[in-house]
This record gives sequence, C-alpha cells and structure tokens, in this order.
Amino acid sequence: MRLFVGLGNPGAGYAGHRHNIGYMAVDRIAADHGFGPWRGKFHGELTEGRLGREKVLLLKPATFMNRSGTAVGAAAQFYKLAPEDVVVFHDELDLAPGKLRWKAGGGHAGHNGLRSIHAAIGPDYGRVRMGIGHPGHKDRVAGYVLHDFAKADADWLEAVLAGVSDGAAALAEGDTGRFQNAVALRTAPPRPGKPRPDVTAPAAAPPAPAAEPPAAEARSVLQRLADRFR
Repeated sequence: MRLFVGLGNPGAGYAGHRHNIGYMAVDRIAADHGFGPWRGKFHGELTEGRLGREKVLLLKPATFMNRSGTAVGAAAQFYKLAPEDVVVFHDELDLAPGKLRWKAGGGHAGHNGLRSIHAAIGPDYGRVRMGIGHPGHKDRVAGYVLHDFAKADADWLEAVLAGVSDGAAALAEGDTGRFQNAVALRTAPPRPGKPRPDVTAPAAAPPAPAAEPPAAEARSVLQRLADRFR
C-alpha cells in the first residue's frame, strides 16, 4: 500500500494558488483513475483506489500547510506505513515552472509543509518536487506562492498534471524513472525526427555496361561468307 499526499491549503480561496499544486496533483490522479469519493479523515480528505497493481491512498491535509505532518502522521500510523511508503507532492521554488523531479529522503529546504512532515514521520519519505519558479527575491516568496497561477501558466500546468496522472501507476510501483519519463513526454514531447545532415542516401550504382557480343556473332553473315573465300 502507498500513501500519496498532496500539499496545499484548504478552502476555495486557496484553490488556485501556486502553493496548492500538490492538491491539484492528487485531485487529478483521483479523477483520472476512478478513485472513490473524498471523505474527511485523519485531519484531511482521503480517498482510495488502485494504481496498477498497488492499492493507493490519496490524502489532502486540511490542517494548513505548516501543520501537514499532523494528517500525514495520523494516516501513516493508522495503516502502519513506513516513511518509504509515503510520497508527497509539493511546490518547488528552485525548479522552473513545468519541471518535475523525484527525490527520496533528504532535507526540507525550508518548505513548511515538509518541515512538519519531517517532525511527524522523519525524513525518509519520497517527494515529487513540482516546479513553480522563483519570484526573484526571498521577500516576495510568500506573496508569490499564496497567489493564483497566471493565465500564462495554464498550458504547462495542464501538461505537468496530465503527466503526473499518466505516470501515477509507475510511481506507485516504485518505478520513479518511468514516472518521470511519463511527465517528460507531456511537458517536452519529442519532435518528429529529422535526417541527420551528415547522413545521405547512398547514390544508386550506375548500370553495368551491356556485355559486348562475341566478335564472331557481331559480324554479318555476308562478312563471314567472304572470309571463307579469302
């Protein structure tokens, strides 16, 4: 069993915020993969279903970002899950918009949601770092993350969420490489192949010259008769 946690802040006023991209990710997985209805549990909203061969719980903490560990710790304890069974989807300032990276364990890098989860279950859980870009100065970070995505972000945001949904079964089965490839196919699809400039089709071989008939056959009948009387 896996526990996928989407980080964000509860309430309609926060729904479109950059800080809520984790909520958006698990919402998309639930919608695309036929999960059951969301229900209030573990200080958050929970739904369950299957991704590939794995049973998966999706959790959106309703305790606000800086207390996310309360919900994650309660769910992990109830289902007797190790930290390695938990995957957290969260916004990442240090990645460009549309970029996504997997990370297993490590520090919280000042993210308040991760800081709270560290305190609840330790640092050994997995993270899906979903890039939202940086406003350029640390004094602008709070206003930036607690603000709706811009209209110009719509295309890359849709591509990332679709890729997360596409690769969710691979992630549940522990194949993080295939998961990241699924996202990349949405966010940076390969271009149609073009012939390499140094590769050209081989020139057609010139036709072999026709074999000349033997000299005796090439001479006319009269010439051969004349030869007999010489």
